Amino acid sequence: MEWSTEKRYLPYEKWSAKTLLKLQSQASNSPYQLHYHIRPKSGLLNDPNGFSYFNNEWHVFYQSYPFGPVHGLKSWEHCVSKDLVHWKDLGTAIYPDTELDSHGAYSGSAKVIDNKLFLMYTGNARDAEWIRHPHQMGAFMDKNNHIEKLPNSLIEQPQHTTDHFRDPQILEHNGKYYCILGAQDKATKTGKIALFEAKDIKGPWHDLGYIDFTNEEMGYMIECPNLVFIDEKPVLIFCPQGLDKATVKYENIYPNMVLVGDKFDFKSAQFDSKNPIQNLDDGFDVYATQPFNAPDGKVYALSWVGLPDLTYPTDIENWSGCYSQVKELSLKNGQLIQKPVSTIKNLRQEEVNFTGELETKNQYELKLEVAASQKTTLHIAADEANTESLKLHIDTTNGELILDRQNSGFTVNEKYGTKRAIKLPKNTTLDLDIFVDHSLIEVFVNDGEHVLTARFFPKKGSNKLLIDENIKFKGQYWEMADI
Repeated sequence: MEWSTEKRYLPYEKWSAKTLLKLQSQASNSPYQLHYHIRPKSGLLNDPNGFSYFNNEWHVFYQSYPFGPVHGLKSWEHCVSKDLVHWKDLGTAIYPDTELDSHGAYSGSAKVIDNKLFLMYTGNARDAEWIRHPHQMGAFMDKNNHIEKLPNSLIEQPQHTTDHFRDPQILEHNGKYYCILGAQDKATKTGKIALFEAKDIKGPWHDLGYIDFTNEEMGYMIECPNLVFIDEKPVLIFCPQGLDKATVKYENIYPNMVLVGDKFDFKSAQFDSKNPIQNLDDGFDVYATQPFNAPDGKVYALSWVGLPDLTYPTDIENWSGCYSQVKELSLKNGQLIQKPVSTIKNLRQEEVNFTGELETKNQYELKLEVAASQKTTLHIAADEANTESLKLHIDTTNGELILDRQNSGFTVNEKYGTKRAIKLPKNTTLDLDIFVDHSLIEVFVNDGEHVLTARFFPKKGSNKLLIDENIKFKGQYWEMADI
């Protein structure tokens, strides 16, 4: 299908119900569809928005274009959960239906205020010359999930930024509200994180300038900036586009980065850190991660598993994108730790002792403990002859783990490499917690010290799981239930 600009921005009411039902059926029946992760009912899913806890439920809104696997006229789709694992899709919550968000309800965040859930997002509007005008919008959702938008923009584009000014995150500190936004500086055309302050959530909002968190240039744009606090330490998670690989090493088209700080001063916008900026995920496809400080005292995060400006094999089926499972964030010796939430165990079916080979449904969890001084390859979704598989090369002698999707079925964005490697302690036992959901793999390494996340697309009948060497290991395997 040819996707002209006119078609991408066709109003929702111009699409027929029959077309939408056909697209939903196509997505639902795909062999690559996710069964225990959030996925689109149809079309495109990208950034997670409004991740929050309200009215005794967890909420997340996914950025949605329901009519195809492309970035078109965006809305927010609403999902709720009681346990951060089983998610129910409640349908479209925010439509692009006002002058201020006429060309898309873009990404944003949520915060409970006065017994309502306040949603803040970027309204994308374009004029007759197709010039973009970003508006930071507000809306309140009541306990019946009814949403009312505020009539006016809360924050307009500052004079010192370009129209790349979006993705607000709402914070509260010392009785005031703060908002951080991704921005592009007009003078330097470099990526920045802007900070605003208000006494009242409806404004007026005051510009506090850019957050000072590094002396390095952060590419030409920063998207999806988020600030959370773990053990009272500030943690900045953000997506710089066009970042020089000499500044921070990465291989994906755009990285999702994390910086663990020592102190953040809201008034001066000063973020102090002695730590390096690092990749949040060591795999292929994580982007736009949204964390938040939950009322239970924990910090949770959800990631889009997909990348801007790339295509995926499901595009021909007219759907694209999914989310990671919810991850709990913590710090250990100043390093960010990411673990699956404990309630993911509720999806486990009967436990099986994995001894080296199994036929699977490509919907499982596998825990592996590999002894020191071993070298092997774990083949995931292998075909009958084991000529194609997603490979996890394990070397506990030299301390290396490689996720290799080069020959794992249909090709995925080979321009950006087919392998991702991490270094590990040499001659040391390796613990892996591996989740596979048809076209998604998440590998949690050594109790969350690293995570490697990737999409992969095996060919029909490729469902073997095997280890190709006789090594010392222990394995536990569970089929996972649908959500």
